[in-house]
Amino acid sequence: MCSILAFCGDEISRGEVLSALEKTHSRGPDARRLIHVNNGWLGFNRLSIMGLTDAGMQPFLMREKETFEPGTASLDEHTLTEESVAFVCNGEIYGFRPIKKTLQEKGYVFHSGSDCEILTALYREKGTDMFQMLDAEYALVLYDAEQDEWIAARDPIGIRPLYYGIHKSGAYVFASEPKNLLELVDQIHPFPPGHYFKNGEFICYRDLSDVKEFHHDSMEDIAANIHDRLVAGVKKRLDSDSPVGFLLSGGLDSSLVCGIAAKLLDKPLETWAIGMDIDAIDLKYAGEVVRYIHSNHHEVIITKQDVIDALEPVIEALGTYDITTIRASIGMYLLCKAIHEQSDIRVLFTGEISDEIFGYKYTDFAPSAEEFQKEAEKRIRELHMYDVLRADRCISVNSLEARVPFGDLSFVDYCMAIDPEKKMNHYGKGKYLLRQAFQKDQLIPDSILWREKAAFSDAVGHSLKDDLAEYAEQMYTDEEFEQGIRKYEHARPFTKESLLYREIFEKYYPGQSEMVVDFWMPNKSWEGCNVNDPSARVLSNYGDSAL
Repeated sequence: MCSILAFCGDEISRGEVLSALEKTHSRGPDARRLIHVNNGWLGFNRLSIMGLTDAGMQPFLMREKETFEPGTASLDEHTLTEESVAFVCNGEIYGFRPIKKTLQEKGYVFHSGSDCEILTALYREKGTDMFQMLDAEYALVLYDAEQDEWIAARDPIGIRPLYYGIHKSGAYVFASEPKNLLELVDQIHPFPPGHYFKNGEFICYRDLSDVKEFHHDSMEDIAANIHDRLVAGVKKRLDSDSPVGFLLSGGLDSSLVCGIAAKLLDKPLETWAIGMDIDAIDLKYAGEVVRYIHSNHHEVIITKQDVIDALEPVIEALGTYDITTIRASIGMYLLCKAIHEQSDIRVLFTGEISDEIFGYKYTDFAPSAEEFQKEAEKRIRELHMYDVLRADRCISVNSLEARVPFGDLSFVDYCMAIDPEKKMNHYGKGKYLLRQAFQKDQLIPDSILWREKAAFSDAVGHSLKDDLAEYAEQMYTDEEFEQGIRKYEHARPFTKESLLYREIFEKYYPGQSEMVVDFWMPNKSWEGCNVNDPSARVLSNYGDSAL
């Protein structure tokens, strides 16, 4: 991960911008650069993943048809000529090499192996049309000197974070995380995924949740399309100039990612798993996968005290009060911390986004295919506030980069348009289509391919969730709880645990709760889902998920 910051005006000092940029140092610990361009500032913290030389450092500037480094001096000032473009981007541009070759044939000159360097030239050729062309996960801000315009954009799922606000001077400010903006703007907003910003307007260029028409392929064709698109999604994400590792929970999604990668690579994977010291469910299942794919495996064991000690730094890193996001983040944060401290890995593969497409335990209760699809579309729209946010922050705060194959645009686009009647659980097993798609390959053990879904926080250990609830219970009397929740109108806490999380959130992000739309919860309007805890453990169909 890297972090970016753009202040679209002159009404601020260099020191103030540098102070804001410093707050996400962990996202890009390798180098920092802040430059002044005409009427604004562009800042970048670099985590070197592609194009590891100094030539790959941002911001990138282009004059005529050649990119160049702004220089290494911290006080660089750049008055751009009319033909110039300057930008910062936190992203991965997949398949960038053939695009780069085409641009070079048109006379463009590049100086690094960075995938992002091509974006200035692509913008010169295509303008804002380039956003819908990109096979990428990214957040970027650019300044076009010819038009004297600031443009910002974010990938269609929101895998790379971007937030914005308006300074008291009226200038827009964009940054990778809310913490960059706290002292610069009054109200912080998440930048909408699949949009670009231009001239004060947000324009949607791609909405993956808006399915215009379902395809009605045969079950065989569906399996082939799911299979081939996910394999392609893993393969393209293996392209890295820095060491790669894999989070392995022992559940279906992370195991499939590891199984695919193990077949594609000619060396053992570096896999990592985490569990509580007394009741880790997933460690034994992760072990089955490890023995099958012959990876170099690492286990991290945590205690109740580790969980409690991690709570506040996790909420500070996340910028959320959501219960399920925080619970699931504890294990992920501690695992990524161990990876950062114990290895040279810089890129981590993870299994997020499968649930939103193929269903959770609670979507077994969907009353119709139409309702199932509406729920999937809602979850895809809101992903950037929940699971994707969790993966980004837990990984980036430990100076690592996330790769999310289930977020591949071709994969999501196809799977969201599968007839929802076929995605519903009519088979006695959730995510049947995904499981069936990989039945023939034998990439992972059958016992894992057909294993029941378990919530990640439960799979790290049932005691993790219980320890957090018990800790919160000790923090408030019933009277203190009733008084405490009355302080909040938006997303009002409804348990002592949720009140504890909200109060820690307000300590670091006062008055910014609307960055998250609400609590992630099962659809309470469905019979069987009217519950007061987001854990799938409270649902009647949890069954052998806990085994």
